[in-house]
This record gives sequence, structure tokens and C-alpha cells, in this order.
Amino acid sequence: MAKDSKLKKVLGLGFGIAIFVGGTIGVGILRTPGEIAAHLDNEWLITGCWVLGGLYIVMGCGAYSELATSIPKAGGSYNYIKRAFGEYAGFISGWFDYITNAIAPSFFCIVISEYIAILFPALKGLTTVIAIAFLAGFTLLHMSGIKNGSIVQQVTSIIKVLFFVALITACFWYSGVETAKAEVSPVIMSAGLVIGFFKSLQMALGAYNGWYAICFFAEEDEDPNKNIPRSLYTGAVIVVAIYVLINIAFLHVLPASAMANSPLAASDVAKAVFGDKGSVIVTVIAVFSIIGILNAYLMIPPRILYGLSRDGFFIKSGTRVNEGGTPIVALLASSAFTFILVLIGSFGVLFALATFMSVIVWMLAYASLIKLRISEPHLIRPHKAWGYPYTAFLLVLFSLAIFIGFAYSDQSSLLVIACISVISYPVFRLIKSRENNS
Repeated sequence: MAKDSKLKKVLGLGFGIAIFVGGTIGVGILRTPGEIAAHLDNEWLITGCWVLGGLYIVMGCGAYSELATSIPKAGGSYNYIKRAFGEYAGFISGWFDYITNAIAPSFFCIVISEYIAILFPALKGLTTVIAIAFLAGFTLLHMSGIKNGSIVQQVTSIIKVLFFVALITACFWYSGVETAKAEVSPVIMSAGLVIGFFKSLQMALGAYNGWYAICFFAEEDEDPNKNIPRSLYTGAVIVVAIYVLINIAFLHVLPASAMANSPLAASDVAKAVFGDKGSVIVTVIAVFSIIGILNAYLMIPPRILYGLSRDGFFIKSGTRVNEGGTPIVALLASSAFTFILVLIGSFGVLFALATFMSVIVWMLAYASLIKLRISEPHLIRPHKAWGYPYTAFLLVLFSLAIFIGFAYSDQSSLLVIACISVISYPVFRLIKSRENNS
């Protein structure tokens, strides 16, 4: 292996919390309240949905704290799955995880260009150029080294949190025209309501997605045994608190019925609080939210490719690391993939596929926690998952339920995943046979 193949241990607790907050809080929390309100016209059910999603994340923090500190390798989930279930499971889950995370930056580049065009209408015809400029700028930033990426992540995350705190505070101070709040009445758990609640929970979990990002950087952490659990739990407290409070704040200003089906509920709330300039305020918050999450998601895919390359599942040069500590070949390969997707500019089908794949990876990661507890009882575990085995089995069952729901509602993605799975095994065997021959 080349001398420049080792990642640098330069990251600390500040980056861990920032990558959790910055990699999670995005435009989703500004958009989903309207969609959820359309399913649940009850402020207690809406709040409960976000609390339950937060509890799922906190349980997940315990599982990933154990896995990431026991096996502190770059690339995250696929390392644990490979250790528990073998190389093929690691191979396919690693590529599923890569596809999931590599699609995201293209979407964020396009969305941020669209929001900038809203703020500056003269740029409306240049959204693709702006998107490519952001991609190129952040790629150059990360080529310069992991420390610079860490600083940007921390600064943008702090600004993002301050913006959301200000918005929440303004909503609670709002004392404009009174609107009828959604009635809180005894709820008959009809089949329609149950389905609506699970659809809402799915959207809430989508807004929480990205919470485990620190695990991709375990190999670059100065003290992963301490920093990873602290980053996960501290980040969870911050994000869950913001998500729950912002929904309560929105419902303080507008009833659920008024937010229902709004494509950007935060904008409607801001208009009520700040007047006509409210939409501009929300757009500025959205831009800073996306900058932070774009920075995070340009750092994550190269770490997965680095891990896959080290295990022979991608090109050998994928392990090359420059003087700044960046897996440079993996970064350039991921940025090229993002560039192609930005030019294509259509993400609906890809995002449905990516979400489906992410659920599979989560389920296998949680199952690997149980498998490793049984098969490797003496593995050094600096941090153990709280509530084990109950929380671990709950996580697996909950992920399985989501998988079944996706399989029923998105059969086209299920077919694509099935085809990829069928093709992947011969490809895996070919790679292994070449490796053995060499």
C-alpha cells in the first residue's frame, strides 16, 4: 500500500457535532411540516411523530456508537456489515451506501442554485452554472485538506442553528391575528389515520437522515472512543430539540389545517410573523442550511470509496490521500459523478431509489450489532449500545417495517434493487477471483 494511503487523525468533537447538525438539518424541516399536517390534522399527533422519530434516532446513536468505536474505520456502515456477515454483504451494502450518499450533493447543488435565483431574479437563467460553481468550489475546498472542510462545517452549522433558534423565538413571540388552532380531540385509530401516521413518520425520518455521518470519519478522529458517542448524542439532542420546537412554533402561528399541503410551510409561517419579507428570510435560512449539508455530503462519499478501495472493491488508487488528508482520487471520482447528475437535473426516481437503499443499509447495520455481540463477545467495545438487546431488536424490526412499506409502495425501486443485487454477486466473484490470481 502506498505511503500516502493513510488518513490523518485531525478531527475532534467540534467537527463531530457539526457534521451531525450540518449533515442532518436541511430544507427537509422547512418543507415536511406542511406534508405531515396534510396527513395529521392534530397538533399532538404531529408533535408525537417528530418525538418518535427522534427516539428512533437516539436508539440508533447507541447502536452506531458501539459499532463505530469497536470498528473505527473509514466508510461507516459497510465495515460493520462486512465484519458480521462477510465480504459479499460488505460489498453490496458499501455500494448501496455510496449510491445513497453520492446522489445527495447533486440535489443540493441544484436546490441552492434555485434558492439563490429566488433571492436574485437576474440569475434565474443561470441555475445550472451556479450549481456547477458550488460543486467546483467545494471540491477545491476539500482538495485543500480535511481541516478546511472541518472549519467550514463548524462555522456553517453554528450559523444554521442560530438562524433556526431565531425563527423559533420569533414564532413564539408572534402575537398577530389569532387563528383557530387544530382541535385536540380523542382520536379513533382508524386504518386511514394509522397509514397517515406512518407516512408522516417516514417523512420525519427523511428529515433526520444524515445523523450518523460522523461514523464515516471514525478513522480521522483524534479520539473516536470518546468523540463519536459524544458527537452522536449531543448532535441528537440539538437536532431533535430544533425539529420538535420548530413544529410546535409553527403550530403556534398557524393551525395544522392552514399548513396542510403547503410546499414550504416555513414560508407561510414566516409571512404571518414577518410580513411579505418572510419568504426572503426563509430562503436565506434555506441557503445556509444547504451550504452546510452540501459541505458534509461532499466529504462523505469519498470516505466510502476509500474504504471500498482499501478492501479491493474499487480501484487501488482510491486509497490515495493527499498532504491535506483528503482521499483525493475518491473525491474527484465522486465529484465527477455529482457533476453528471447536476447536468441531468432529474432526481425524483434516483432519490426514491437512494432512500430505499439507505433503509437496507440501516437494517443490516443494526443486525450486524446483534450478530457481532453473538459471534465476537470478546470484541473490545469502548461504548456499548444502551438498552441492548431490546433497542437493537426494535431498530431491526422498525427498519424491516419501513423496508416492507417501501417494497409495497415503490415496486419500481424494488425491482431495480433486485436487479442490482442479482448482478452484484457475479461482479463480486469476478473481483475476488482476480484478486486471488494476482
